Amino acid sequence: MTSNTDQLTMLLWHVHGSWTTSFVQGRHRYLIPVVDGGGPWGRGRCGRDWPSARDVPVHELRGIEPDVVVLQRPEELELAEQWLGRRVGVDIPAVYVEHNAPRPSAATTRHPLADRTDIPIVHVTHFNDLMWENGRAPTRVVPHGIVDPGPLYTGELAHGVALINEPMRRGRITGSDLLPAFAMRGPVDLFGIGATEFEADRPSKYPIQGIGDFAQSELHREMARRRVYLHTARWTSLGLSLLEAMHLGMPVVALATTEAVGAVPPEAGLLSTDVAALTAKFDEFLHEPDLAVLAGKSGRQFALEHFGLGLFLRRWDSVLAEASSVPERKAHS
Repeated sequence: MTSNTDQLTMLLWHVHGSWTTSFVQGRHRYLIPVVDGGGPWGRGRCGRDWPSARDVPVHELRGIEPDVVVLQRPEELELAEQWLGRRVGVDIPAVYVEHNAPRPSAATTRHPLADRTDIPIVHVTHFNDLMWENGRAPTRVVPHGIVDPGPLYTGELAHGVALINEPMRRGRITGSDLLPAFAMRGPVDLFGIGATEFEADRPSKYPIQGIGDFAQSELHREMARRRVYLHTARWTSLGLSLLEAMHLGMPVVALATTEAVGAVPPEAGLLSTDVAALTAKFDEFLHEPDLAVLAGKSGRQFALEHFGLGLFLRRWDSVLAEASSVPERKAHS
């Protein structure tokens, strides 16, 4: 039997860099597949500072017996079986991490693993667990945890800041169309992949500046110089950038949608579906820096208590121990 104190060897793909950065902070061994040419199925660590993780060429995987396979995309199920030469969920334990809210339908989209009873689906938010049709699959919820960047907030620039990858393509999903409403009250700086290509579809009084995609440490410093964090996503799981902003000590103005409702306490800023109320609070924070500081401190305290790295890793240890200790699976392997 595997206990919570055992060190495990696990196979997982580099899919979501920020989530993986937290996940590999545990005490286990993490194998990241590498294929010639990289790409989505074998990009390895991509130079990330993950001391407990190592890149493993695909041709070497058959000689390795990981304790658990951590799946994050449906296609990985077939790839893992092909590369390992064993049945995932039968010969070798596995868990499936669901990072996303269901699409296209909010409450009736059936999960790709809904018919599997041997692979638990681990949702990153309770909202996801509620909204996906999980079928017969066992489910668990392990909320996000963040490597604390520290209370870096200065708010020296009276700007808002939003982090949106591909803001033009993702449009209304990420709330990119709402940025001009905030820019009627003050400057908005946009970070993320494709941010420099952003063009607002309606005029605003102040600039919306697409700045680009930065390395995480530099990004955190730049975020913390801005006065207010804007979270405009209409439909998402729970953006890690929101939790990172709270860890930094930033006040938050956010849409009251999906898991954000439970992640941002009232004293940390404003959650609302009323855009007029949100833009008014944004304006207030821009012109009342002391108020912004107080809200940011409250948000940081809440984030440390509910989305701290230690709690995240302990929850994952419990899930992994349960998955890897099922007697019938151990017998097969």
